Amino acid sequence: MNLARRLAAEALGALLLAATVIGSGILADSLTPDDAVALLGNTLATAAMLVVLVLMFAGVSGAHFNPAVSLVMLLAREMSVRDAALYTLSQCVGAVCGAMLAHAMFELPLLQTGDIERSGVAMALSECAATFALVLAILMVRRARPEAVAWTVGLVIAAGYWWTASTSFANPAVTLARTLTATFAGVRPADAPLFAAMQIVGALLALGAARLFAPEKGHERIV
Repeated sequence: MNLARRLAAEALGALLLAATVIGSGILADSLTPDDAVALLGNTLATAAMLVVLVLMFAGVSGAHFNPAVSLVMLLAREMSVRDAALYTLSQCVGAVCGAMLAHAMFELPLLQTGDIERSGVAMALSECAATFALVLAILMVRRARPEAVAWTVGLVIAAGYWWTASTSFANPAVTLARTLTATFAGVRPADAPLFAAMQIVGALLALGAARLFAPEKGHERIV
C-alpha cells in the first residue's frame, strides 16, 4: 500500500480508538454513579473497538495506532525512520481528533484540559508494565498465531484496565488525547510526559524480551 493510504489508516484508527476510550467513559459516567461499573463499560467498549480496528486495518498499515508500537517496528528494522515518524504524527493527530469527536457527540466543549491526577511511582510503573504486556503480546502472538493478534490486543487492554493502577493507557497518542478531556478518561497534562516515557520504556523492554524468546524471528510484520 502507498504511504498516504497507510497514514490515513493509522490516523483513522487512532481517531476511532481515542473517541471510543473517551466517549464510552463519558457515557458510562453519566449512566452510573458507581466508578467500577463505569470502568467496566469503558473497558468493554475499548477492547471491542481495538479488536475491530486491528481486523480492519492490519492489512493496510499494520494497525499500530500507537507510537510505542511504531518505535518497536522501527527498531526491529521493519519500518524506516521516515515512516515511523509519519506514523507517529498521524496517530497523534488522529487521537486528538478522536477526543474532539467524542466531545462533540456528547455536546461538550471540543477541547478541554484533563484534570484527573494520575501521578507517582505506582502510576509510572503501571504504564511501563501495561505497555510491556501489550507490545510483548503483539510480538509473540504474531509469530505463533498471526490471525489471533487482533483478539490478543483487545484482551490485553481489557485486562490492563483492571490489573494496573493507571488503567492501562499503554499508548502515547491516546495519552495525549486524554490530556484534552476533563471527563472520566482524562489525565492531567502534567502527568502525561512521565506516562509517555514509561510507555516507551515498557515497549523497549518488550522488544528485548521478544528477541530473547524468539531470536530467530525478529523481522516479521506486526500481523
